[in-house]
Formats: sequence, C-alpha cells, structure tokens
Amino acid sequence: MFSAIELSNQRAGRTADSLGVRVLSGWGQLLCGFLLTVGFLFCSSAVAQQTAPAVPSVPQPELPRDTLGRTTPRGTVLGFLNAERKDNDEVAAQYLNTRLRGKPASNLAHQLFVVLDRRLPAKLDELSDKPEGSLTDLLEPNMDRVGSIASSNGNVEILLERVDLGKVGSCWLFSGKTLESIPELYKEVNGASADNTLTEFLLNTRLARISIFEWLAILLGLPFLYLLALMLNRLLSRLAGQLRRYSLKKADLPDPEVLPAQVRLLLIAFTILWAISKVGLPLFARQLWSTLATILIIVSCVWLFIRLNSWAEERICQRLLLRKSTGAVSIARLVQRVIDVLAVFVGVLVGLKHFGLSPTGALAGLGVGGIAVALAAQKTLENVVGGVSVIFDQTVRVGDNLKVGETRGTVENIGLRSTRIRTLDQTIVSVPNGQMANASLENLSLRDKFWFHPNLRLSYDTSPVQLHSVLRSLTEMLEKYPVVEKNSIRVSFLSFGTAALELEVFAYLFARDWSNFLDIQGELQIQIMEIVEAAGTRMAHPASPQVQGPTPDGANTVGVTSKPN
Repeated sequence: MFSAIELSNQRAGRTADSLGVRVLSGWGQLLCGFLLTVGFLFCSSAVAQQTAPAVPSVPQPELPRDTLGRTTPRGTVLGFLNAERKDNDEVAAQYLNTRLRGKPASNLAHQLFVVLDRRLPAKLDELSDKPEGSLTDLLEPNMDRVGSIASSNGNVEILLERVDLGKVGSCWLFSGKTLESIPELYKEVNGASADNTLTEFLLNTRLARISIFEWLAILLGLPFLYLLALMLNRLLSRLAGQLRRYSLKKADLPDPEVLPAQVRLLLIAFTILWAISKVGLPLFARQLWSTLATILIIVSCVWLFIRLNSWAEERICQRLLLRKSTGAVSIARLVQRVIDVLAVFVGVLVGLKHFGLSPTGALAGLGVGGIAVALAAQKTLENVVGGVSVIFDQTVRVGDNLKVGETRGTVENIGLRSTRIRTLDQTIVSVPNGQMANASLENLSLRDKFWFHPNLRLSYDTSPVQLHSVLRSLTEMLEKYPVVEKNSIRVSFLSFGTAALELEVFAYLFARDWSNFLDIQGELQIQIMEIVEAAGTRMAHPASPQVQGPTPDGANTVGVTSKPN
C-alpha cells in the first residue's frame, strides 16, 4: 500500500512539474498559435544567456526538491487540481495544511476541489511561479493569495502558506484558515449544482475528453455570436445611413459601418466573459474561455487602434496634399507605420504579461535587434533623418526651381530617402536627402523680385547732350513702369570702354515667376532701344561678338549692343 502511494506521488509530482499543461482540456491547443507567435521574442535573451561570459561563482548546496511540485504557489495549485482531476484524493490531500489524515483528509481535498472548480475565478495565469511567492500581495511573507470566492456569508479568501516540511524543504500548502471554511462552502456549492440537472449533464458528459457544453459552445455558440453581431452591424448601419442621408439631404450617400470587425470581436469577447460568469463551468474550462476572450480583446484593441491610426493618417495626408506638402505626407506615412508596429509590440507584451511570462526577454531582443538594424541601415537612416530635416525646415517644396551643386531644375517629389529634380534637359536627378541636408541649396523660386541688369554700349559718336538724354529718358521710363521697384532704379555711365561708352541699368522687377519676368524684361529692352534711337545715337558693335542671354538664376541679364557706324 505504501509503495503504491509513493508511486502515485511520483507520478503526481511529475505531472505538477509540467505546470498542468494537459489539464486545460482538449481545446487548449487553440492557444498554441498565439504562443508560437511570441516565442521568437525570447530567443534573443536565450542566445544572450548562452553567449554571456562565465562568471565564477561559489557552489551552493543543492536544495531538496519536492516531487509534488509544491515549491511555488502555481505548482501547488496546479498539482492539486491535476491530482483531483484524476480522482487521486490521497495525493491531493498532501497539498493541504491540515492535521487530518486518511479518509477525512481525502474528503476535505475533494470538497476543496469542488469549491475551486465551481467558484474560483479563472486567474491561474496570475499565480506566482517563484519560490518566495507573490510580492505584490499585502500579506505576510509566507502567505499567498489564490483568489476570493463569493458565498452567502461573504467572500472566502483562498490562501496558501509556506510550511517547512523538514527534508522536503519549504512547500506551499492550502492554509488551515481557508480549509476551515471549505465544508460549509462545499454544501452551498454542491446544493446549487444539484438544482440544475441539465447544466450538470452538459458539463459532466464528455466526448473525446471534451464536455458536450464546450462542443456546443465551439460549434454553435461562437458562429451564432458572430452572425448576431453581423446582423446587428447591418441593422445599425442601415439606420445610421438613413439618418445621415436625411440630415444632409443627399440621397446617394452610402451606409456607414457602425460595428466594424474589430468592434464585433470585442462584443464577442465581452459576451464570452459574461457567459462564463453566469454558467457554472469547471475551472479549467473557465480558464480556457477567459484566456480566449482576453486574446480576442487584445487582438481587437490593437486592430482597432491600427484602423483609427490609418484613418487619422488619411485625413492628415489629405490636408497636406491640399497644401502641396508632399514631403510632410511621407513623414506622416512613416509615423503611421511606426505607430502600427509599436501597437502590435505593445499587444504582444500585454499578452505575455497575461500569460505570466516576463517581457524582459522581448524588450532585450528588441534593443539588440534595433542596434543591428541601425548599424546595417546607417546610410538609409541618414537619408531619412536628412529628409525629415529638409521637410520640417521647408527649405525646399515641390515645384521650386532649385540649384544643388551643379544640378539645376524643378523639384518634382520630396521623399524620405531622396529628392527628385527634373533638370532643364528634362532628365530626373535623384539627390539623397543626406546630401540635401548638408549641401548649399539655392532656391530660385523663393525670390520676391527679379534683377533687371542690362549693360548698354553706345557708340563714341554719341555727344554729351545725347548721353544725358539717354540717361534721363531711361530713368523716367523705369520710374513710370508699374512693376519696377522705384527705390532700386539706377542708370549710370560706367566708363569709356575699348570701343564704346558703357552704361549700366540696374533695377528690381516684381514678377509672378520666371516666365513673367522674361516677358517684362523683353518689353523693357525694346523700350531701351527706342530711347537710344530717339536720342539720335546708336548702339556700339561689341569688340568680340558674344552670344548673351538670360539665365534662370537671374545673375546675368541681357546686354544690349549694336554695330557702330
């Protein structure tokens, strides 16, 4: 008899060490997909631990190991539940801190299991997996809270206490104070269960180790909830569409989607949480459905946040495009994508925290991965930062006439990596934004006025009276012209040139753009020729023939020349 009990103890210990993975019923496989998606986040921390240099340490004496897995609060609770699910009351009694032995202890263990299975809140993932227990509970150092169960006489606290068992070491057992309330609480729970025969039949009758109730919930309940949410969405969307068309007086407006897929998932998750609070499901079934509902809440919240972020990005980009700020549009899209990635990462961390896993490894992996990406994409990041700097400084805009080094043309697009410029030869030059941020940019489109600066060469046959007449007439002509800045007018006799008398005309013109300036400049130069001819003189022939003309930057303008007699 003693050897049989020891054998069962060892089996129960091995089962408790597995943290009760098999006790989450057959539908526990639904969680595998989620766990696999976050498992890679712990790889980096594992590699870091393997590659860390060995630090010499003082050898510590090996602590005694409890074969029943009672060294942590989680191990005690899961080991006890697993033993009772196998109807092994004798082993389950060893998880109780009681003086009872034999049949009375086994009966008390069974009563405790019934109470926990029916009334304990499904928060097994929150149990501490550390030998010292949870440090957040405001209890004594050797006490740990499992949960609180509502009863007709008030709430009953389910507590564990750490007890020294000699050779086995310190172990966590259900406290004697909690066990005193179990018999009375068992009568209340057992009596309430006996009143609902149909529910007991659905919960206790199993098919392939899964209760009929869970089969019905999976095959009929979830599809029914989704179809119900879909029908509710169509009804509310149609009502909202009619109200919208009536208020705006537009019959062609479509129906808005009142309950998108993310909101429908939230409704299903909250319905599941409400249902498991009303139906007396076993503890592990409630744990499974609670976990499923939590995953749905996390996924739907992250999904809804990403959708709202996309909606906000579209509205911002529409306003920026109306202002022709294409560079700011690129930044808005980059920020939107970064926020989406952060939202997913936060959702993963919340999921890890819910399942009792430490997010430290994920954060460490993110830091190491971020450094590796930054080193590998150093030039790309330099261009991105340069693009952000150019866009925020607004030194360059789409449509500007720009000169960067030897490149001159019109800016067609400002991206995060490069800026595209169409040259005068109608070719496209892509200039990296890192170079744009460090180069000297000459923005010709930001001129508030244009320089009119023709040089006149009059023949040496011109008399002083004729020269005075030309200077006076040119000044009067410029002063009367409406687009000439009056304070900038200067008409001067510069010097006696090699073959002509050299005059300078200096003024600034107000023009809409470069093409408008060329039109005004042409009219002014024709009037200059008429003034010279009316004064009775003529233009001098250039000493060395040159082909002169205006340039887009306005630095040099037309020189007016003519042949001498």
